Amino acid sequence: MRIHRGGPAVAGIALCLGALAACGGSSSDSGGSKSGETATPPTAGGTAPAGARGPSDGGGGAPAKDGSSLRGKVIVLDPGHNGGNGAHPAQINKQVDIGNGRKECDTSGTSTNAGYDEHAFTWDVSNRLARLLRASGAKVTLTRPNDTGVGPCITERAAIGNRLKADAALSVHADGAPAAGHGFHIIEPIAVKGHNAKAVPASQRLGKALRDAYHSGTGIAYSSYIGEQALDKRSDLGGLNLSTVPKVFIECGNMRNKSDAAKLSSASFRQRIAESLAKGFQGYFR
Repeated sequence: MRIHRGGPAVAGIALCLGALAACGGSSSDSGGSKSGETATPPTAGGTAPAGARGPSDGGGGAPAKDGSSLRGKVIVLDPGHNGGNGAHPAQINKQVDIGNGRKECDTSGTSTNAGYDEHAFTWDVSNRLARLLRASGAKVTLTRPNDTGVGPCITERAAIGNRLKADAALSVHADGAPAAGHGFHIIEPIAVKGHNAKAVPASQRLGKALRDAYHSGTGIAYSSYIGEQALDKRSDLGGLNLSTVPKVFIECGNMRNKSDAAKLSSASFRQRIAESLAKGFQGYFR
């Protein structure tokens, strides 16, 4: 999910060309493509897959096994972008305060060359992951209730985790980098005075736990085009700058790369992604 750092918002698919991360590969602002407090909450039709729950949900699923590291943990999952963003440029291009500057409320994300949209990918993976985490006793909240709405803005996506005093938060994305680049990467926050500084050390531990589990469980390589050993640090993403709880972004692969796109487009592989990330959370809380 890529957007140029400091660059103007573009309605429609945002391709990530630099070292940016949120809306696209290494350069987009998941923060930039994340929610904002001023955005209109998703109200369009559509329902979550069976077992999925929206922003107000507080848990559910099968009982956790005794000793589960996830039991009682509050986790916020942020499915990047939203299905209605591309048709509402005025709303998602609205500038919001990200703690050290201003950026677009959200972005529309990227897609594979075959037309599989990032917003659909992040929604599917987040719901699969939510079901696994709830089955282990975690209390999981999604930042949006469906994949047909608009936003929320990056500011609101961060605020949801803050209000819930989440034990951890993850923003799920897929990159839109040049096709020659492949692999996944985790985006960790850089301290922004007056906002996320206290949560940065824990965010870094969360990032490493998720990186290791994702790499081991999916077999996807570390990013070949950004970061060091699949870890990238950024201070231009509102979703990270404004988070007072441990939070990272994951770019699950490059949707513009043929090999990565084939994996991300597979339902069975998306389940593998969810299982790997669930293990990452287990490792972090252990």
